[in-house]
Amino acid sequence: MADEVVKDSGKADKKNKKERKEKKSWFKGLKTEFKKIIWTDRKTLGKQAIAVIAISVVFCILITLVDSVALQAIEWIIR
Repeated sequence: MADEVVKDSGKADKKNKKERKEKKSWFKGLKTEFKKIIWTDRKTLGKQAIAVIAISVVFCILITLVDSVALQAIEWIIR
């Protein structure tokens, strides 16, 4: 019985080492992928941020208009 416990703990140690090795490998791969990213400069980032904000405002206005027209149409139909 004691031999079985020793064997099981040996298997667990091997499994833990393998898991640690896989995690290290995964993080190493992640770090490598982050190094491949081409980050934009401040000027481009600013232009893109302004474009996203402008498009968001336009969509907000359009959704508000569609909502108000739909509400008016529903009120008109109910009367």
